[in-house]
Amino acid sequence: MHGLQPRLTLLLLAAAALGVVLHAAVVHWPLPALLAALGGELGLGTAAPAPWSLRAWLLTLLLLLPIALWLATVATAPLARLLRALQGAVLAYRDGDFSVSISARGRGELGELLRAHAELGIALREQRRVLAQRELMLDTVVQHTPLAMVLAAEGDGGRVVYANIAARRLLGQGRSLVGRPLDDMLAAAPEALATALRTSQDQLLSLPDPAGGDEHFHLSQRTLLVQGVPHRLILLRHMTRELAREEVASWKRVLRVVSHELNNSLAPISSLAHSGAELARRGELARLPQVFDSIGARAAHLHAFLSAYARFAKLPQPQPQAVGWHGFVNSLAAHCRFVIEGPLPEEPGRFDSAQVEQALINLLKNAHESGGPPDAVTLAVQHRGAEWRLTVADRGPGMSGTVLAQALLPFYSTKRSGSGLGLALAREIAEAHGGRITIGNRDGGGLEVTLVLPAP
Repeated sequence: MHGLQPRLTLLLLAAAALGVVLHAAVVHWPLPALLAALGGELGLGTAAPAPWSLRAWLLTLLLLLPIALWLATVATAPLARLLRALQGAVLAYRDGDFSVSISARGRGELGELLRAHAELGIALREQRRVLAQRELMLDTVVQHTPLAMVLAAEGDGGRVVYANIAARRLLGQGRSLVGRPLDDMLAAAPEALATALRTSQDQLLSLPDPAGGDEHFHLSQRTLLVQGVPHRLILLRHMTRELAREEVASWKRVLRVVSHELNNSLAPISSLAHSGAELARRGELARLPQVFDSIGARAAHLHAFLSAYARFAKLPQPQPQAVGWHGFVNSLAAHCRFVIEGPLPEEPGRFDSAQVEQALINLLKNAHESGGPPDAVTLAVQHRGAEWRLTVADRGPGMSGTVLAQALLPFYSTKRSGSGLGLALAREIAEAHGGRITIGNRDGGGLEVTLVLPAP
């Protein structure tokens, strides 16, 4: 029998049998004979204890106790050694040492426990090996990615705890950044980068290139917890090539649109001019005013298109100032009809009123041209956290998913006479203020465009 229960049963039976033997030795033989012999030699009348007397049971217990202790020690010694070995293995696992193993000998419950422990050790060692390989692979990928990555602890000067090769080249001239305060690096960094890193916004920035010219980067910053401690993750992506490709692609799109628009206007003008010349040559002067009116209309359309493009291309830097919402909305109402949704905030905003007014005029004009009821065009001004949200809504047919995905692109329009610059100009104004623009369909039909501006 190799189980714990049979062993304990045998041990208890052995202890009981030993107790019976010792009790018989105390009340029958050899203790009574020994006492009788000692009493005769010494002249003592010592009598043997009665079988059921208290003295007999106390003598039996006194003799049984040391023997029982010895038997218990011998019986539990293997279990005590096993428990000590398991305790040492668990402590080693706690400290990250999975090389400790215990020989899985024996049968029964203890043997099964040892074999399970051995399998656990093998599984932990395999998992440790796989994790080490993955960590090494991830570190290799992160170290050699062109994306500059810096992880700094919040507080304590922003001490850097991790930086890859691209970050060391960009911020430390190739030297290690780990352990250095981020504030010290910012003091030696280019002013544009230092200013950008002192904010929490994602942005594009240009840094001087030692070889001449500027290099463009996209800065992204996030806050995350590492072992319960807040850290700051800084990502700098080199964007010069990508921006150059996008710039070329944008110029191609602009040239296609401008060329298309010029051809659409110049071809009729050329044809009308030829027709006017023929009419003048034949002396049919009565039809000349109609020809000139058509030429003027095409020229006016072309002028409006070029003026809209010029405004978009030459948008100046915004000049933010405190703006009261009641006066601002009243001046806006002089240009477009709309219904104010909800109360206007008493706290003033801070933005370039002329530019934001132009953006909202474009949005309100689009809302009126959506095909919905004019009285359903609304404007809402809300203060949410660190943002002002200016929402223009209508009850037109809305936009399909394809149109929504491209609605904010310059020169994209679903209108036959549209320039495709209204939403793009509003987006440009929002981003110049450090905000953004969102667009989406409303429940129940219609479109909702929100101009999001930062609140001081």
